[in-house]
Amino acid sequence: MKEISCKLLVIGAGPGGYVCAIRAGQLGVDTVIVEAGKPGGTCLNVGCIPSKALIHAAEEFEKVAHMAGGKDPLGIKVAAAPTLELAKTVAWKDGIISRLNSGVAGLLKKAKVKTVQGWATFRDGKTVEVETETGTQVIRAETVVIATGSAPVELPFLPFGGPVISSTEALALSDVPKKLAVVGGGYIGLELGMAFAKMGAKVTVVEALPRVLAQYDAELTRPVLKRLGELGVEVMLGAKAKGLSTQGQAGKGDALLVETPDGKNAKLAADRILVTVGRKPLTEGWGLEQIDLDKAGKFIRIDDQCRTSMRGIFAIGDVTGEPMLAHRAMAQGEMVAEIVAGHKRSWDKRAIPAICFTDPELVTAGLSPEEAKALAGEIKIGQFPFAANGRAMTKQGEDGFVRVVARADNHLVLGIQAVGQGVSELAAAFGLALEMGARLEDIAGTIHAHPTQGEGFQEAALKALGHALHV
Repeated sequence: MKEISCKLLVIGAGPGGYVCAIRAGQLGVDTVIVEAGKPGGTCLNVGCIPSKALIHAAEEFEKVAHMAGGKDPLGIKVAAAPTLELAKTVAWKDGIISRLNSGVAGLLKKAKVKTVQGWATFRDGKTVEVETETGTQVIRAETVVIATGSAPVELPFLPFGGPVISSTEALALSDVPKKLAVVGGGYIGLELGMAFAKMGAKVTVVEALPRVLAQYDAELTRPVLKRLGELGVEVMLGAKAKGLSTQGQAGKGDALLVETPDGKNAKLAADRILVTVGRKPLTEGWGLEQIDLDKAGKFIRIDDQCRTSMRGIFAIGDVTGEPMLAHRAMAQGEMVAEIVAGHKRSWDKRAIPAICFTDPELVTAGLSPEEAKALAGEIKIGQFPFAANGRAMTKQGEDGFVRVVARADNHLVLGIQAVGQGVSELAAAFGLALEMGARLEDIAGTIHAHPTQGEGFQEAALKALGHALHV
């Protein structure tokens, strides 16, 4: 049994863990990182990156299909109907992941971080055992960072296997299912559901709540609902999945049992049943019972600097709760590395943007109008439609808008939201405005390039001030 010692041990090489280790290495901290799978974690391997690759492929396929059907207003004609070889798409996606895996491994090496491949379990607050291919490795550390991430929630009456899949399996399918049932109308379910609909699947979304994307306000999600209808996606609201009517193989007569809002049972034929009802923290199997950390529900409880209830142990990322976003984990990881190196650091979680890569895309940063009213009382809201934006029109992306929410008394911007084609790229501007404490006048007085969709941000601020120029 081999033993090594270090100043900092990071458990998990997802976005939070590898950023923490890289930054610590850059600061001269003797760092070891342990990962059971490939570097990059869920986000890189079976989440953010592969899903966006699949979404892009679906968008491209749908464009060509429209051209072949003579429906393209740009005058582009395609002689024959296109076909999609999903196995090749998945291989292309896997190539991107492989390159990024290598990139993360290279960055860790460059920062002089030692990587140990295997599963770590705690002996005590300063010691872990790692089961590697060559035997048990014991690591003793002055400080430990837990960055173990999260996993898809499995429903007891719809266990994963056979026709029932999680987002992980959905991103590795070799064929487009003819009929796809999506259980859960949150961002993961709609992102993937819309992508498969564009690739030719007949998609039905089963959502127990009265509306999909319930974490966003109804006005923001309206363009997405319109697009779901255009894609032929059926949405069953107030409906509860109950289980499978058969236990055969995928495509062999399986059906999803659904309880409709009126209390009746219905059978929904499906080749695949994609369950996307949330994610859970990975807190089991690491020996956390040996160190008895305080919990906040099912998550590890942390303070504003990611310290746990045990001295010398930090926790970052999904294992610490919402929002379960890769860039939140990265920000936490960087901060913790600098704290371990002796720097004085904190972070401002109010400026974290969140993006839903549906069609059209959704972006939120800061407070919603309702949250802003509850906090500040009287507020100003400026909203600018992309139907009045030249660049959006040239991209056939008129549906959507940018909305700015600010205090009425001093015009301090409290929140920014947008829905529209490609608005994910505006997230940086939204986050920066909140981080810098911008007021409506700051955004309105910043010259935005023309023609761009970013002009909508400036126009929304002008609208809130009472003098929008283009609407």
